[in-house]
Amino acid sequence: MVICLFTGFASGLPLYLLLQLLPAWLDSEGVNIKTIGAFTLTQLPYIWKFFWAPLMDGISPLNMGRRRGWMFITQIALFLLIGSMGFFSPNLNIMLIAVMSFAIAFFSASQDIVIDAFRRELLNNNELGLGNSIHINSYRLAGLVPGSLSLILSHFLPWSSVFMITACFMLPAIIVTLWIKEPTNISPNRENLKSIFGRALMDFVERNGWKSVVLILAFIFLYKLGDSMATSLATPFYLEMNFTKMDIGLVAKHASLWPSIIGALLGGILMLKIGINKALWLFGVIQAVSILGFVWLSMEGPFEQIHSVQLMMLALVIAFEALGVGLGTAAFVAFIAKTTNPLYTATQFALFTSFASIPRTLINSMTGFMVDAMGWTQFFWLCFFLAIPGMLLLSKVAPWRTNTE
Repeated sequence: MVICLFTGFASGLPLYLLLQLLPAWLDSEGVNIKTIGAFTLTQLPYIWKFFWAPLMDGISPLNMGRRRGWMFITQIALFLLIGSMGFFSPNLNIMLIAVMSFAIAFFSASQDIVIDAFRRELLNNNELGLGNSIHINSYRLAGLVPGSLSLILSHFLPWSSVFMITACFMLPAIIVTLWIKEPTNISPNRENLKSIFGRALMDFVERNGWKSVVLILAFIFLYKLGDSMATSLATPFYLEMNFTKMDIGLVAKHASLWPSIIGALLGGILMLKIGINKALWLFGVIQAVSILGFVWLSMEGPFEQIHSVQLMMLALVIAFEALGVGLGTAAFVAFIAKTTNPLYTATQFALFTSFASIPRTLINSMTGFMVDAMGWTQFFWLCFFLAIPGMLLLSKVAPWRTNTE
């Protein structure tokens, strides 16, 4: 569980840098909301990562075991890329920054492949709920670095220093990767890469049947569609409500921390007690309702002046979002982990999480245009209603009465 804590943090840091710090940086430099939304396309590697996942099932680089070599390579690359990004200007080097963002997404997605596979191989089936809950909430806690600390530091330091300090938070993960040991019961898959990919797909179909496969993939696509869209432009939204980067950073630090910790403990314990299926239902409802906090804030703002009342409103929205989305994601990732076969962990896990990333990447690239056309309030209402179809599929893929550990 301690390993899940550190690997979750390492997995979340680069993604939240792309989701929170990068939009705030671009916004502060005068980049328009449509361009910021379109920057989501730099996250395409999260969708296509299943193409190179078989490579990570079949090759063990640096003689560090099936997973640790890949983890070390991707973490070093992320450390260097994040640390160097702030030396460029969004007004002068926007294409270069887009390329660097794409590279961060590529190495982040690659790190996710091996971390997800390593975690699945590390945990027993009855530990998946708690282990994945700790991973996801540590993943979300990592968002406090680019989404809080880095925003606060940007008031006092140049962006080059902010990005270098942010990059240093990858160092604990690098140390842990060098320290941990791998499970001894799983060895590299020596089949060729094409065979690994084909067999991983056929294994999934044979174990579930085509009808169930279609339903499962539809569920994976839809379950987090609403909250993914709602949070894609959260930082620019807060800024347009006239909160400063300092306001957002300080409030996020406190409002996200405790709900995330509570979510980790409560979610893990509940999944041990009630199983993954019931958790998907309960946590999914909280996840959907948390979107209404954005609706409320958008109707009240933008604010002419920011006082304690407005900061409290921001804190409530951020806290509820952290709790709801954290719980929903924990159950969702536990469901995906349960669906994989240890023989093809990296490939199948990458396939499922790639499918889940489509809304966050392709659809979210259009959110800037949606906000420009609809306004914030109507946009968040749309996000809320888009959270419902995924919940409706639960009766097929995760029935309430089925006791799934």
